[in-house]
Amino acid sequence: MYRFLLTPRWWGINVFVLLAIPFCVFMGSWQLSRFEGRVQDHRAATEQAASGRHEAARPLDSLLPVDKSTSGRRVTASGRYGEQLLVPGRELDGKRGFYVLTLLRTGSGKALPVVRGWLPGTADAAKAPAPPKGEVTVTGALQASETPGDAGVGAQGGLPAGQTAAISSASLVNLVPYRLYDAWVTLDRGDSGMKTVPARVPGGTGLDLKAFQNLGYTGEWFVFAGFVVFMWFRLLRREVEFQRDAALGLVAEGAERESVASG
Repeated sequence: MYRFLLTPRWWGINVFVLLAIPFCVFMGSWQLSRFEGRVQDHRAATEQAASGRHEAARPLDSLLPVDKSTSGRRVTASGRYGEQLLVPGRELDGKRGFYVLTLLRTGSGKALPVVRGWLPGTADAAKAPAPPKGEVTVTGALQASETPGDAGVGAQGGLPAGQTAAISSASLVNLVPYRLYDAWVTLDRGDSGMKTVPARVPGGTGLDLKAFQNLGYTGEWFVFAGFVVFMWFRLLRREVEFQRDAALGLVAEGAERESVASG
């Protein structure tokens, strides 16, 4: 009854099934490993950001360029404060407000963006405390330049003078007359009574949409594998039924082949 499995048509079906199932399982496992990798990166980055608050601060230049291993680490830098900007539309503790961003002109000739703190309400330069005068030394968490469109980072243009949507050298280079570090620092303690802005985990390590897309793709590939198996058994059962009916003379051979082909 199962001799039909040796026909060219069923050879093609069987070869397809034998190739499709391992491929789907492999792709599902790969997507699952990508999700698990993102979970591990997120856990490691969170632990690093937490432990970074207690480690000794290191000179800024020793931790550049910023990457996943240095983001959130405590650094120290000295210089004089210069231009001050506001970063509107930032939330802290569930409230809407803005960052006060001041450029620290260092002895290297470059300026380091320093987030001195957060204030509630609409961004208003009159609310922002003036930076300290003279030589200062700042200590805080090192952060990578932001990308517009990331979580919490505005992408809007046309902001009033003295404001920026993203804290990045690409955005600031058109607003200040300094050479800039491709990094920024959020102070350990908010300056002049402002709230401290906590360090963020590096980009690409969070449980974001991409991570859950990987998890969704994992499910899809395993569903595809199950669907292939289901369809193979369905075709097999229909073929066996028609073979049995044909042997009993209940259907014509031509009708059998036409029905199985359409099934």
